[in-house]
Amino acid sequence: MFKKQSIFFSLILSVIAFKGFSQQSVPLSLNMKNVGFTFVLNAQGTPEYKISYGKNEAVKTSVLGFKLDQGISLAENFKLLKADSVTVDETWKPVWGEVAQIRNHYKQLTVHLVQQGQKPILLDIVFRIFEDGVGFRYQFPVQDNLKSFIVKEELTAFNMTGDHKTFWIPADFDSNEYKYTSSPLSAIDARKWGLISSGTIEGNIPDQSAVQTPLMMKTANGLYINIHEAALIDYPSMQLHVDKSTFALSSSLVPDARGNKAYMRTPFHTPWRTVIVSDKAIDILSSKMILNLNEPAKIENTAWIKPMKFMGVWWEMQVGKTSWNYTDQMETLHAEGKYIPNGRHAANTENVKHYIDFASKNGIEGLLVEGWNKGWEEWTDDKEEKFDFVTPYPDFDVKAIADYAKANNVKMVMHNETGGSATSYERQMDTAFRFMNKYGYGSLKTGYVSGIVPRGEHHDGQWMVNHYIRSIKKAADYHVMIDIHEPTRPTGLHRTYPNFMASEAGRGNEWNFFADGNPPEHETILPFTRLIGGPMDYTPGIFKLRNYAPGAPDRQMHSTLAKQLALYVTMYSPLQMAADIPENYAAHMDAFKFIQDVAVDWDDTKIVEAEPGEFITIARKAKGKNDWFIGAITNGNKRASSVKLDFLDQNKEYTATIYADGAGADWKTNPESYQIKTIKVNAKSMLKLLLAPGGGAAVSIRPLDK
Repeated sequence: MFKKQSIFFSLILSVIAFKGFSQQSVPLSLNMKNVGFTFVLNAQGTPEYKISYGKNEAVKTSVLGFKLDQGISLAENFKLLKADSVTVDETWKPVWGEVAQIRNHYKQLTVHLVQQGQKPILLDIVFRIFEDGVGFRYQFPVQDNLKSFIVKEELTAFNMTGDHKTFWIPADFDSNEYKYTSSPLSAIDARKWGLISSGTIEGNIPDQSAVQTPLMMKTANGLYINIHEAALIDYPSMQLHVDKSTFALSSSLVPDARGNKAYMRTPFHTPWRTVIVSDKAIDILSSKMILNLNEPAKIENTAWIKPMKFMGVWWEMQVGKTSWNYTDQMETLHAEGKYIPNGRHAANTENVKHYIDFASKNGIEGLLVEGWNKGWEEWTDDKEEKFDFVTPYPDFDVKAIADYAKANNVKMVMHNETGGSATSYERQMDTAFRFMNKYGYGSLKTGYVSGIVPRGEHHDGQWMVNHYIRSIKKAADYHVMIDIHEPTRPTGLHRTYPNFMASEAGRGNEWNFFADGNPPEHETILPFTRLIGGPMDYTPGIFKLRNYAPGAPDRQMHSTLAKQLALYVTMYSPLQMAADIPENYAAHMDAFKFIQDVAVDWDDTKIVEAEPGEFITIARKAKGKNDWFIGAITNGNKRASSVKLDFLDQNKEYTATIYADGAGADWKTNPESYQIKTIKVNAKSMLKLLLAPGGGAAVSIRPLDK
């Protein structure tokens, strides 16, 4: 099923061997345009590196190394055996994505080190220098003195040059769904928001000075720096400890139930550690470095992998109108084996057909149904066996629904919530996927709400990182696309496994129902943080912005309706959900037209303007078409955005339909106000978009001949 593919269009390869270097040798340096990189062994034989951008330091001299079990410290006394340099310039085509093709141009430096002593240990470090940053990883070659070992600590450091403005969330081992804080490094407090994951704050956020990656920073002299990782496989997720006095960041790996970080055997390599840097914010969003650091697609036949829009029997349960569970009387079920319906169950045959009808009539390809299978009454319990992934509730007719969806040209999207019980899900995976194939489910959303089983493991630890990949591979075996909720942050693995379409791994739109919601600046930060590693299932498109939650009249979206449309462009995903219920869309079919029209797969993307925490404007060209779509969003401040349309074809006329905030629009007091207008434009035109506080604008541009 899986096969590595060579898809190079061009390859320039040069190998230079550096010989005769000692610990006191001249540093090894490489440059790519404005990015400079230097490696050195210091007087103690400790590996160190530094990164510059133009004339400015981006990362000061920082150490590299490990602490292993058996008292082994790989932090000093190294000697350079040799160094190899390779230059690569290639172009490859993603199965789907933000652009039709991607250039992968870098210089690679591999340093081969040996730690001197009675039992010498070999360690290679591979650095790749791109025009927009640096990626590096450790490689442990086969050797007599190191075979199986345990990583106790990774010592990788990223020493910052000052108290940078930082956009961060706490380093919680089991959740990424926190609001972002914008503060100096010195003001980071990981326990600021309390705890939203299962467990205790001491157990899940033991380090009050640790944050998640991707970590976005801006320096006082205007550099934008993003730290993350790429190709996270068979290793725990990396968090960052912040020294608030020196502004030094250091790797902090998520532990397992025993407190260990990773179990390894040579040969082995770690994920890539990544530093994206530029003096322009738009370059951070344009970077393809993390994708380039991942392996090419391992799926030989990708014809069945198709980006799509879908609706869901979901939001009505989120806001409390209906329920996932079929009964509220589990005692009767356990005692007598009888389900007593609560009368509020959403995933019933009649209701599902209602959604299918709306999706079919309005050109929405897919329909997700949550709460269809047995187990929802106990899904957040600590027990291991919670869900049955093939047995529906009594009011959900699987075959009738599958037949009805097929007859109406709607693709059903399966839902497998595990309640965190990964062991139970692994035992049932093949059975669940065969069930999907039988009833025509080509897409799957999984979930891991609650504490993880095996108990003591964490969502972001090595065991679960491998579990998520096992589920992706298993889905590919059955030709099923997968969207994972509550996983670790993505690291570009959708290049290697293109059926891995999206994930949550962040604070999505649903949080506007929970608690105090997402502040207006939230969506202007996420593309610089969470989305750096891969697409997010953010679930945009909520049209009823107030009074949608029974018993909570003050609950509302922190967004205007026009901004909800713009998110389909600014929050990239090849799986985009029209998240509201049919009745709320029926009341605004003129605005719903944008959701119907907007693409989910792209030939080109232009980052027009961006500033983390303030605003983002993006233009994208639909795959295989001459249609363009623009999304512009702002934070809590109103904004005027001017968009040059010079990316359009010259000597061609277009029709632009603008979905904008209306008169008096404001996310807090008048979020429903919007206006739609159509104008003629060409490559010389400039659009002037007025964004309300918490607002946005969405634009559909099509050639006049359409």
